[in-house]
Amino acid sequence: MDPVSSPPPYARSFRPRRRGLSPERAAIYRRLAPRWSLDVEGPLLDFEQVFGRAAPVVFDIGFGGGEGLIDMAEARLEECVIGVEIHTPGVAKVLDAVEAGGWNHVRLVEADALDFLPRVPFGSLAGVRIWFPDPWLKNKQQHRRLVRPQVVAALTDRLRVGGVLHVATDIDEYARHTEKVVAGEERLQGGAIPRPEWRPVTRFERRGLAAGRTPTDLWYERLP
Repeated sequence: MDPVSSPPPYARSFRPRRRGLSPERAAIYRRLAPRWSLDVEGPLLDFEQVFGRAAPVVFDIGFGGGEGLIDMAEARLEECVIGVEIHTPGVAKVLDAVEAGGWNHVRLVEADALDFLPRVPFGSLAGVRIWFPDPWLKNKQQHRRLVRPQVVAALTDRLRVGGVLHVATDIDEYARHTEKVVAGEERLQGGAIPRPEWRPVTRFERRGLAAGRTPTDLWYERLP
């Protein structure tokens, strides 16, 4: 069953890791979150109305500490980004960058991406980023993986023709899992590519590199 066509509970793809904010960061969060956040529930969004212009929209799921989202937002001002993350410190860091950069092309959602996805119109996204998702390595946990058939189908529904699903992972088994899952989605075409020079190195990738792991980038385009 499509996880976004039925109410929770469905398998969560994250492990809550709550951490407090410094007083300064907490003040930034309280002041800026109402301005730059989107409600989890509500009607379908009109992205041109949300961002005040017509532009490609990218859905960044689980941006963690925010480094990758911030670097991409700074490098690609022509794109609009909706970042979804449950960990408040990462959200606060991005909010700080939004204010410092004077940006109007970033919006944030502090929630599970699957709870928010019903607000995203079909065929509206230029891209979906899933960079270094929780791999859920134990057999009994693998049903929690974000990359699973129902979720991939729901994300594909929301990609425009030519839109891209970009998954990056440094867990070889997760890369093989992703290839197997996406092979079952006939509307997507692609596979492993060389690491794009433009993709920022996140803290999760640095940890993997330090542990001797090599990242894999998987790039899939939405077919007509």
